[in-house]
Amino acid sequence: MADDTEGPQGNGSESAAAPGATSEQAAEPRLILNSHYIKDLSFENPNAPVIYGELQKGPTIDMHIDVASSRVQERVFEVLLKLRVTAKVEDKLAFLVELDMAGLATIGQGVADDERERLLFIEVPRYLFPFARAVIGDMTRDGGFPPLLMNPIGFEELYRSQKEQAARPAEANA
Repeated sequence: MADDTEGPQGNGSESAAAPGATSEQAAEPRLILNSHYIKDLSFENPNAPVIYGELQKGPTIDMHIDVASSRVQERVFEVLLKLRVTAKVEDKLAFLVELDMAGLATIGQGVADDERERLLFIEVPRYLFPFARAVIGDMTRDGGFPPLLMNPIGFEELYRSQKEQAARPAEANA
């Protein structure tokens, strides 16, 4: 999990107030999703047209997912949902799709650092994923393959796994 900020994400404009928050902070949402956009997109089909005749063998699909965030302004963050999907038929590359789907999110003033991390790394990617899934489905279809239909991703589980992996080297060095 790449991160040059702290804090996760939430799933929408949530307005739960932090304990001890002023009335202005209580009225302010914890998370505002300002926009989403494609930051980077690549599709490769290196073995066309020969690979189309070999698809009946069924491709092997490998997917890699990463989430990163960076601060844009004091409370505005860009969150990147990075997807890399590789399809192979036996040892031949059928296609490779790389997509960085980004979103801009504003974090409420009263949100604690640990909650901010959860909002940025769980909730914002959860929001971005349906858009990324649609882009990848369209790209694979337009590349001459059946559209790739990706199952939903458990971003909370992914976040915990990445936190555990990051803690292991720190524990080994202690």
